[in-house]
Amino acid sequence: MATAIKICGITRLEDAFAALRAGAHAIGLVFFADSPRYITPAAAGAIIRALPPFITTVGLFVDAPADEVRKTLAQAPVQLLQFHGSEPPDYCREFGRPYVKAVRMRAGVDLLEYSRDYHDAKALLLDAYVEGLQGGSGVSFDWDLVPRGLPLPVILSGGLTGENVGDAVRRVRPCAVDVSSGVESAKGIKDAAKIAAFITGVRNADV
Repeated sequence: MATAIKICGITRLEDAFAALRAGAHAIGLVFFADSPRYITPAAAGAIIRALPPFITTVGLFVDAPADEVRKTLAQAPVQLLQFHGSEPPDYCREFGRPYVKAVRMRAGVDLLEYSRDYHDAKALLLDAYVEGLQGGSGVSFDWDLVPRGLPLPVILSGGLTGENVGDAVRRVRPCAVDVSSGVESAKGIKDAAKIAAFITGVRNADV
């Protein structure tokens, strides 16, 4: 199967369309107020309504109160939830939507344990561990930490760019890759040429 591609941290409709024109399968909307890529639920809802069919919209949350998640979904009805904090499995399941669980990778992380605890997740999203940051750091991790044969699909994230994503795909063979800072001209502002180069790198590695 071709590696799926998600462009995360979308804050503008023109960036969403640049991602789709280049061949992205999904866009990510960050509902974490401390992120420079934060988008309000109302603005996210406007982007979602403008998108064509068959594009997956993903909402990223970090340890948000459950009521806040529900209020956000009422305005921005994303199709997939992405939890980037320390959310327990029961919390992830309570919103009636499929979800992925992010894991901040460093030595000693037990992905088999995560796979058991979050067994109904659509995938584990593996990102770099950076103290004080919950993603979007632009830092990669040691891809050799990802074992083969995990029970859950892997979404690879963390420090990916058009220059290194091909090598990442060939080495890890994830079901999908997720990029944010690696295709930006400034925080929260995507660069159409970088998006296109990133997707070309993925496709070349799929051959």
